[in-house]
Amino acid sequence: MKIAIVGFGNVGRAVAEVMLERRELFQKVDFEPKVVAVFERDGSWIDENGLKLQELLSKGTSSPSWVEGAAMAEERLADLDCDLIVEMTVTNIEDGEPGLTHIVEALNSGKDVVTSNKGPLVLAFPELMEIAEKKNRMLLYEATVGGAIPVFHVAREALLVNRIISITGILNGTSNYILTKMTDEKVSFNAALREAQEKGYAEADPTYDIEGIDAASKLVILANGILKTSKSIKDVRIEGITRITPEMTELAMEDGYLVKHIGYVDRNRIEVIPRLIPRSSPLAVGGTLNVISLKTDVAQDITLIGRGAGPRETSSAILGDILHINKIRKEN
Repeated sequence: MKIAIVGFGNVGRAVAEVMLERRELFQKVDFEPKVVAVFERDGSWIDENGLKLQELLSKGTSSPSWVEGAAMAEERLADLDCDLIVEMTVTNIEDGEPGLTHIVEALNSGKDVVTSNKGPLVLAFPELMEIAEKKNRMLLYEATVGGAIPVFHVAREALLVNRIISITGILNGTSNYILTKMTDEKVSFNAALREAQEKGYAEADPTYDIEGIDAASKLVILANGILKTSKSIKDVRIEGITRITPEMTELAMEDGYLVKHIGYVDRNRIEVIPRLIPRSSPLAVGGTLNVISLKTDVAQDITLIGRGAGPRETSSAILGDILHINKIRKEN
C-alpha cells in the first residue's frame, strides 16, 4: 500500500515511529506500507520508491529527499501515485481548511483517506461521506474522537447487531483535568487551569477546551458517524466549565456526586454541559482520561475509557484505520 502523509507534526512523527516499530506485525497481517510522500507547510519529502522513515525522523529537512517550498499537498494529491492519504493537519473548525480540501482532493482522485482532523468532519460530514460512497473509497476517522479509544471500530464491528440509542462521555481531557483538580484539591478554576497549562494539558489559549467547543466538535462526529444523524456544531447546546467553583464540587462530593463536563447525544438531543455524575458511575474518570459510553438495545451499556490525546495514543487509532482499510482492500 502506497501512503502519503499530510502533516508531519508530533502525531505524524509518532505514526512514522510506530510504523517502524511494528514492521514484523505488519508482515503477519499482510500489510506492506510504503510511504511515498510527506507534506509539510513549507515543503515536502517525495520518493515514489518509498521514503526512508528513519532518515526523515532523524534528519528532518536535512534529508536528501526534502524539497523546500515544494508544491503543497492540495496541488499534488490528485495526481500522486498512492493508495491512501493520511490527513493530519491542524484542526480548524471555522472553515475546515486546509484539511477539507486535502480530503476532497484525495477522495475525488480515487484514494482512501484516514484522518485525525476534526474540522472537515464537523463542517462537512455528510458531504464527505457522499463523495467517498460515490467514488467507492473509504474515509475513516477514529483518531478524531477520544485519542486511542476505538469507539468507531467497536460500534462498526463489535456492536453490529445492536441499535445504538445514545452516546454519553467525557470528550476533553483538559476540562476533565481541571475539574478533577478542583474536586481533589479544592483549588479555584483559574489555579487548576494554570497548572493544566504548565503541564501542557491546556493551550495558551484554552478557549476551545474550557468553553466546550472541542467536546462539542467530537460529539458531532460521534452523532454523525455512529447514530447516522446529520448534526452540525450549531445544533449542540454548549456550556463550558468556567462558572464551576470549588464550592460546587465540594457540595457535589458531600452528596456522593462529581461535577463532570458531559457530552450527550441521542436522536432528539445533543449537548455538552456540566453535570452531576454519581461517584460510582463508569463515567467518573479523573485526570486527563476520556470516557465514552454507548447505550444499546441488546448489549445494554458499553463503556470505553482511555487516553484522549497524545501523539502515540493517536497514532494507534490512525494505524488501526489504515490496517482496516488494507484488510478490506485485500479482501476485495
